[in-house]
Amino acid sequence: MDMMTKEELLQKLTDIEWDDFECKAAQDKLPEDVWSTVSAFSNTSGGWVVFGIRQRGKQFDIQGINNGEKTESDFLNTLRNGQKFNMRLSAQGKKYNFDGKLVLAFFVPSSMVKPIYYGSPINTFIRTGSGDRRATETEVMAMMRDQAFGSKSEQMVEGTSFSDINKGSLETYRNQIRNENPSFPYKNLPDEQFCEKVGITKEGKMTIGGILMLGQRDIVQRYASNFWIDYLEIPGKSLAEAQVRYTYRMQEQDNIWESYQIILQRLRNFVDAPYEAQSNGAGTEDESQLYALREGLTNCCAHADYFSPMHPTIRVFADRIELQNPGRFMFPLSELRTQIHSIPRNPSIIKFFRYAKLGENAGYGIDKMLVWEKLTKGKVQFTSDLVSSTITYWFGDQASGQASGQVSGTVSGTVSGTVSGTVSEPIQLLINTIGDRVLGISELQIRTKIKSRRYIHESMLTPAIEGGYVLRSYPDKPSHPNQRYYLSEKGLKLVK
Repeated sequence: MDMMTKEELLQKLTDIEWDDFECKAAQDKLPEDVWSTVSAFSNTSGGWVVFGIRQRGKQFDIQGINNGEKTESDFLNTLRNGQKFNMRLSAQGKKYNFDGKLVLAFFVPSSMVKPIYYGSPINTFIRTGSGDRRATETEVMAMMRDQAFGSKSEQMVEGTSFSDINKGSLETYRNQIRNENPSFPYKNLPDEQFCEKVGITKEGKMTIGGILMLGQRDIVQRYASNFWIDYLEIPGKSLAEAQVRYTYRMQEQDNIWESYQIILQRLRNFVDAPYEAQSNGAGTEDESQLYALREGLTNCCAHADYFSPMHPTIRVFADRIELQNPGRFMFPLSELRTQIHSIPRNPSIIKFFRYAKLGENAGYGIDKMLVWEKLTKGKVQFTSDLVSSTITYWFGDQASGQASGQVSGTVSGTVSGTVSGTVSEPIQLLINTIGDRVLGISELQIRTKIKSRRYIHESMLTPAIEGGYVLRSYPDKPSHPNQRYYLSEKGLKLVK
């Protein structure tokens, strides 16, 4: 049979919905590279493995299989016996006969439990475009963490107690409930009983969700050492376009609740909020631009994978607001606008937000986010891969003017005029080292290659702080064990 294009081949196989497929010659035996394809389909969205067709570039040649019964038996038995792969797999098959040539097609579904690999985790593959790619260590670890999806936030943590709660965070959280949810049955209980009833603690121990939401900084860092919700306002449509890297960056906060309150108040500057603001910055049931943003922010905080090397990051650009999360959407994006998905990554955290009337009662609150499109004429875009997910609110006709004015106004106030004077070489080195980061003393030692902490403190940090170029994350506690440093707007102007 003559060579044919992909479209001509698919016309011959009209009874299959071809989302993705891989052709293998397999005339006499199964090719070894078929197992990487099985792994890739299992770890992504599924696909068809077709035996008896050779692909050469963009052309396909139907060659057929010499022993179809053995090929089918070998393939299915290998998937089912649990010896080749780390889990038993299944596939459904179809047979075709083209001019006496046998072709076998097997659909390998996306696995409910990932990663799927053969031999060892290093043989974990994912599907990108129309090919198989070995998964990175970060992608493999993300898939492994997803095995605890929907349960980890409710786990009790041994060695913790009610005393590990940030008392200020708990007070403002309870005030939010009293103000916005006055019928909440536990609102007047003593603090310890309240925390037990809502799931912040269980049997006197804190839960993972309770730690992340309301824990003291030390306890949060102990059990989620990479915790940090990063918020930046960038004066341009990209980092490369911006005159300065950012005009505002939120200092690291102790927990989710502290971060959430600051970010929501900052977002008020970029949208219309024509109603009377409540204590949290958004009315409970309004349909304002801020309300649509608030649902996205709640989603970001409640569905993040806080044990990933990535951080949740909220970036405000001149033309959009991006909320990027570690952790993928656990459902097909094609269903996002048509179906309700009500299984959150962190059930406890979404409940905490709902108790305070700050989150949708069902699903991911997608419909509430989409109110943005009606109000602004701008799009809400959802993207996801194995390790992250992003919600992008594009400014439309009714929002872009205000947002652009806010961003450009901030920029002009920041960069007008010139920086007078110069700084010493040690301070300049420090400024260049920090850049747009937030760094601790150990990180400064590594990046500057200066071993002496005393030198860094006396010759670099102290004069830079006194000169207003560098700020502390704990300004009132210079010796705080988790002290970190970042540049002020004055310092950002000197970055080379």
